Amino acid sequence: MRYAEFVVGQMIELGPVGVSQEQVLAFAREHDPQWFHVDPERAASGRWGGLIASGWQTCALAMRMVVENLLHDSEAFGSPGLSYLKWLTPVRPGDALSLRLTVLETRRSGSGAVGSVRWRWQMFNASAVEVLDLEATSLFDLSPAHETHSPAGR
Repeated sequence: MRYAEFVVGQMIELGPVGVSQEQVLAFAREHDPQWFHVDPERAASGRWGGLIASGWQTCALAMRMVVENLLHDSEAFGSPGLSYLKWLTPVRPGDALSLRLTVLETRRSGSGAVGSVRWRWQMFNASAVEVLDLEATSLFDLSPAHETHSPAGR
């Protein structure tokens, strides 16, 4: 999706994407090896009543959905960060997650060479329970040099 296609108030729905126990374990072993992410037996008697995915895995799943569906053929080149990030409900193996994106603001730099999109990302499980809420800013290269080198020749 190109920068010019983002409009304030626009809502975009993506997903669902499934989360398997194997994915939860593999991600956690590599990136967040806390016992409630990597030890199903211990997690079963823990506070969460079973294995839960790392919040960072939930973010990574959301990011992949956004890149694959929206940013892969755009002028996007990065992000200065998040305004906030909340993990509201644990993600569990077997969940199917959907993502709702709401465009809050679009803006061009003074030179017009960089565009920014500030948007809210909300992820929900199959029961429509919100599991992730964040506000991100994405940056887009709108310089004339980028236009002549873009994949579609735009």
